[in-house]
Amino acid sequence: MKTEHRMPTMGKDEWLTPPWIMAELGEFDLDPCSPVNRPWDTGKAHYTLFDNGLNKEWKGRVWCNPPYGREAEKWMARMADHGNGILMLMARTETKAFFDHVWDKAHSILFMKGRVNFCHVNGTMAKGNAGAPSCLISYDAKSSHILLCASKIEGKFIRLQE
Repeated sequence: MKTEHRMPTMGKDEWLTPPWIMAELGEFDLDPCSPVNRPWDTGKAHYTLFDNGLNKEWKGRVWCNPPYGREAEKWMARMADHGNGILMLMARTETKAFFDHVWDKAHSILFMKGRVNFCHVNGTMAKGNAGAPSCLISYDAKSSHILLCASKIEGKFIRLQE
């Protein structure tokens, strides 16, 4: 059975991280791939598709929940290059993109237990879950510590670098 996140008829790849997850991750300076109309802030500053966050300057601690489609690898590469913040992805650990931008570059990973029910851009919770497991990837020591201590996010924390 397919969930609504996996159905091609949905015609979108923009899903918002639930606020309970964001509350566990601390404050971010920037969300470079934020929806235009968002029900809650995910950083002090936001870039939307009108800003093209991939081409803008990234400063400080970054939250990145990229569009889950063909463009995700570009966001993964940019976050790995930036090296400060947390990236949320489907846990597709076998992919070339994961090997290129996570395994040897990230500081740690929190593999989330179960599947996330993301939110629509109007703030309502989606009826189905993500259709695949998610992970939170840290690219710096501070964010790794936050993931390690995020008691309301069940999962398995793996440190990749000291």
